[in-house]
Amino acid sequence: MYQDPSDSPVHSPAPAHSITTVERGSFCLARCGCGWSGPARRSRDRARTDAAEHRSCLGEPG
Repeated sequence: MYQDPSDSPVHSPAPAHSITTVERGSFCLARCGCGWSGPARRSRDRARTDAAEHRSCLGEPG
């Protein structure tokens, strides 16, 4: 059976690395659009540092 190449499934690009911080009670953690999640921290600044370290591992500018 012949399949038209234009009927092939469309592949979405890799998820964007949009990093945010999320608060859960007294904890804060960094999350990324790729599915990565940092550990829960009491310090928001440390959660932001985790996010910056994740971004630098990806080779993206800060």
